[in-house]
Amino acid sequence: MTKISGKEQLLAWREKHISEKQFVLVLSFIVGALSSLAAVVLKSFIHLIQYFIERYLIAGEHEFWYFICPMIGIALAALFVHYIVKDDISHGITKILYAISQRKAIIKAHNMWSSVVGSALTIGFGGSVGAEAPIVLTGSAIGSNLAKFFRLDQKTMMLMIGCGAAGAIGGIFEAPIAGLVFTLEVLMMDLTMASVAPLLISSVTATTISYMFTGTEPMFILRTIEPFAISRIPWYIVLGIVCGFASLYFTRGMNYLEQWFKRNIRSWGLKIIVGGVTLGVLIFLFPPLYGEGYDVISQLINGESQSAMTHSPFALLGDSEWLFIGYMIAIILLKIVASVSTNGGGGVGGIFAPSLFMGALVGFVIARVLNILGVIVPESNFALIGMAGLMSGVMHAPLTGIFLIAELTGGYHLFLPLMIVSVSSYLIMKLFEQHSLYAMRLAQKGELLTHNKDRSILTLLKMDNVIETDLTIVPPEMTLGELVKCIAAGRRNIFPVVDKEGKLCGVLLLDEVRNIMFQPRLYNRFTVRDLMTSPQAVITNDMPMEKVMELFEDTGAWNLPVVDSNKKYLGFVSKSKIFESYRHVLVHFSEE
Repeated sequence: MTKISGKEQLLAWREKHISEKQFVLVLSFIVGALSSLAAVVLKSFIHLIQYFIERYLIAGEHEFWYFICPMIGIALAALFVHYIVKDDISHGITKILYAISQRKAIIKAHNMWSSVVGSALTIGFGGSVGAEAPIVLTGSAIGSNLAKFFRLDQKTMMLMIGCGAAGAIGGIFEAPIAGLVFTLEVLMMDLTMASVAPLLISSVTATTISYMFTGTEPMFILRTIEPFAISRIPWYIVLGIVCGFASLYFTRGMNYLEQWFKRNIRSWGLKIIVGGVTLGVLIFLFPPLYGEGYDVISQLINGESQSAMTHSPFALLGDSEWLFIGYMIAIILLKIVASVSTNGGGGVGGIFAPSLFMGALVGFVIARVLNILGVIVPESNFALIGMAGLMSGVMHAPLTGIFLIAELTGGYHLFLPLMIVSVSSYLIMKLFEQHSLYAMRLAQKGELLTHNKDRSILTLLKMDNVIETDLTIVPPEMTLGELVKCIAAGRRNIFPVVDKEGKLCGVLLLDEVRNIMFQPRLYNRFTVRDLMTSPQAVITNDMPMEKVMELFEDTGAWNLPVVDSNKKYLGFVSKSKIFESYRHVLVHFSEE
């Protein structure tokens, strides 16, 4: 008698006593709770390392530790990834989008803990990145692997990934609404009645658990803040436009520097040295680049901006107003260099914190310049709202920017300027970049699942599912007489012509030989090589389905051959087969 395992007994009990819809709600609660606990562990780990460094190293006025510590953190994280994880765990949000689009919502199990350790080492020692993307990947991995354990379908696994992301944002920021809208905007989940409830459960559960450990105070406590004034709307629009261009600089600069690191520095050991030294020098010259930068944000929104020059060599140059503004602009421009040096050197972190940090500085600088020129505006308000502007532009997520900043600061009475700046920044960014920094890498490869239904379904279609291999292959040396026998035995009106090496030479259409196929006297005069034609277009097996459909539209063809990278024939794809698969996927993903 076969013994049933404990897992099988659990699954059988669940299927018998808990319906699918009820179980999804229960699982969303569990995913939210675990994601929040992971966020608490990560924040505690980071604060523990920072406490040790600040208490025993930097506290003794040993500023050179600003140079040393980040390099130590990058080295430890790189060694951890290289020897223990043995997998790439950077670009957390991009990995989630790839899993949703291309891996049937499957995220590797090690991501449930590896990003927590890697990012804690990186940020705790002063890496100039954020902990949010790693914890979002952690939460999504928890959701994916729990759904996989209980053998849920792909659609439910995608929902659990979203629940993990919503729980992670809710847990680390104590921002339940931002957790929900982040999942809908950035991870591009569809807003349906079946998805809203689980996402809300995860987000609210995570936030509540975070409250239990860290209290209910907002992340950034505002001591003084001026109420919204209608007369300042034009200046908020200006801030939004500047944030849009700053977002463009952030996105393109980050992407360019990351590609430069990959192309020019191959050795992971050399990456540690180059990234660590670069980051150390930057932090020594500009201490606000140390760590996530949330302390600096608190100083800016509470009128303590001069603290940003503490420990900086530039403080010796005096206290000129314009020198200070130039100092802050330099930090804005160099933030992406510090972040790329951190991740490129082997550290683990995301762009949440860098975008918030840079946004606060952009808002502050705009306000300070306006005040110098005689236009009186509140610097605290502009710093706060600038965070929403940068986040909206960089992530292509205006709702996330609006609700996150409102929840982080308790500045709900500034909703209107938050909306003005976020939407202005987003619209400027969309003029230049169709996709966010997270999504552009996948979009360039045609691997991105989006809110566009047609493109999403085409992304989900795979070449293996639509390729047809039942066509009769004929060699170019075959005579017309032999071809007629193949036509009589075949069921298709198109014949791929393939040489001895398996490479596609052309295609032969029945219509092209219909007028001579009943003339026996010509059977030995013509060969297939004489009668074949070039295909209207050729599809490669790694071509995105969206590009395949563009070829069909451009050529007007109904059948096109498929070859591999070596031009070897693999089969044919028909437009009717794609439409059939499209309808099948559409029906599956439209079910509630």
